[in-house]
Amino acid sequence: MLAYLDHHATTPCDPAVVAAMAPWWSEHCANPDSRLYRPALEAAAAVERARGQLARALGAAPEAVIFTSGATEANNLALKGVCEAALEQGHPRRRLLSLVSEHRAVLDPLAYLGRHGFPVQLLPVGPDGLVDLAQLEAALGDDVLLLSVMAANNEIGVLQPLAAIGELCRQRGVLLHVDAAQAAGHIPLAMDALGIDLLSLSGHKLYGPKGVGALLVRPGLRLAPQLHGGGQQDGRRAGTLPVPLIVGLGEALTQAEADREERAGRLGALRDQLWEGLQALGGIELNGGLTPRLPHNLNVTVQGVDGQRLHRLLRGRIAVSSGSACSQGSPSHVLAALGRSRAQAAASIRFGLGRETSATDITLAIDAVAAAVRELR
Repeated sequence: MLAYLDHHATTPCDPAVVAAMAPWWSEHCANPDSRLYRPALEAAAAVERARGQLARALGAAPEAVIFTSGATEANNLALKGVCEAALEQGHPRRRLLSLVSEHRAVLDPLAYLGRHGFPVQLLPVGPDGLVDLAQLEAALGDDVLLLSVMAANNEIGVLQPLAAIGELCRQRGVLLHVDAAQAAGHIPLAMDALGIDLLSLSGHKLYGPKGVGALLVRPGLRLAPQLHGGGQQDGRRAGTLPVPLIVGLGEALTQAEADREERAGRLGALRDQLWEGLQALGGIELNGGLTPRLPHNLNVTVQGVDGQRLHRLLRGRIAVSSGSACSQGSPSHVLAALGRSRAQAAASIRFGLGRETSATDITLAIDAVAAAVRELR
C-alpha cells in the first residue's frame, strides 16, 4: 500500500466538497453574470455565498474576494496589479521586497517586474527559515511599495511572524501581500487583524478542487486588472465565473475551518511521531525550525546518501517529494537558502500529512526510510 504523504503538493477533494459542487455542473448551469432569469440569479447567489464563506474564514469583507484560477494567478494579479496601478497613479514608490525562500509563483512575477522598472530586493532567511525582523525593518525604506511574504513555506512549513511584519508595514506605509496557499484552512488567519492588504490562496491545497483560488484585496486598494474582457468581478478579473469550482472552494474552506484545530492536534502528534522515528535512524537533520511550523509538515535531510537513489527506493512505498511540486526536480532554492548543498537538498524529504493520514502511514514511512538508509549507507 502506498502511503500518500505529499499534501503540500495537492490534497484530495473532500467528499462534502464534491457533493456541494455536483448540482452546479449540469442541473444549474446558468452563467451568474446573465442576471436576467432565475437560474442565473441562483448561480450568482451561489457565488456570493462562497464569497461570504471566504471572507468570514479569513477575516475580511466579502467585497475583498476576487476569484481566480489558483494562487499563481492570484499572486500575479496582486504583484503586477499593484505595480501597474502605482504607475498609473504616479506613485513615487517603486521598490519591492520579498524573501529568498518564496515560491516561484512570487519570485518569477517579481523578476518580471524587476525588468520593468521595479527594483526587487530579496531578504535572506536564517537557518530556521524565518526572516530577521530587524533586517526587514531596516529594508523598509520610503521607496518600498510592497512586501510579499509567504505565510507558511511550501517546503519547510515554517510560519513567518505575520503580526509583527504587518505592524512594520503599517508603520512604514508599505503594502503587505501574503501568499497563504499553504496556510489557509490549516492555521488561523485574520486578514484585517494582521494588517494584510492582499492575500492569495488556492483550493486544491485545502481539500478543494483544482483550478480555482482567490485573491483577497483590502477594500479601496487599487489594482490594475491582468485579464481584460467581459468586466466580471467589478472589472478586476475578467472571465466567466466557474460556479462549481467557486462553490467547491467556499465549501472546502468552511470544512477546513470546522476541523482545523482537531486536525492540527492530530496531525501534529503524528508529525512528531514521524520525527522521533526518523531521528532514531541517525544522520537525519531537520530543515527549518520545528516551531513555528505547520503541524502537518516535516522536512528532513538524510545525510550520507545519494538523493536520486533515495527517492527511487521510497517511491514504491510512500508518496513524498524532495521539494516543491513546481520545481520539476530542480534543486530546492529554499533549502539552499538554509545553507544546504545541492547534494543535501537532493537527499531531503518533504512529508506533508493530511486528513486521511494514520499512525499506520507513519510507521510505513519510518520503515521505508529506514530500509532505504540501510541499503544506501
